[in-house]
Amino acid sequence: QVQLVESGGGLVQAGGSLRLSCAASGRTFSAYAMGWFRQAPGKEREFVASISASGSSTQYVDSAKGRFTISRDNAKNTVYLQMNSLKPEDTATYYCARRTVPFAGWGSDGYEYWGQGTQVTVSS
Repeated sequence: QVQLVESGGGLVQAGGSLRLSCAASGRTFSAYAMGWFRQAPGKEREFVASISASGSSTQYVDSAKGRFTISRDNAKNTVYLQMNSLKPEDTATYYCARRTVPFAGWGSDGYEYWGQGTQVTVSS
C-alpha cells in the first residue's frame, strides 16, 4: 500500500510563494510519474502539474506555467510543487497523486494513489 502525505500549505498573500511537499511511502517511488491536482470549493478537481519518474519531463496546466514548478527527489521519495506569484484563484486543496506509469501526462488519467490534501489559501 502506498501512502502519500502532503504538507506545506497555508495562508499567503497574493504575490507570495509556497512550496508544497508530498512524501511517499514504499520502495518504488522512482518508478512512477507523480502529479499535483487542486480542488476549490464547489469546483471539480483540476490537474496542475505532473513529472516523469526520472524528473526529466514535466507538464503544467496553462494557469500554472511560469509560476509553478514541479520537481522530485527520488532519494527522499518526495515530490514538490513550488508556487510563486500566487493569486486568490489559486486557493484550493492541493493533492498529490501517483501515476501507474513512469511518464508525465496532462490530465487526471492514470493515477492510482492519492494523498489527503493540503489547504492553500491566497488572500487578496
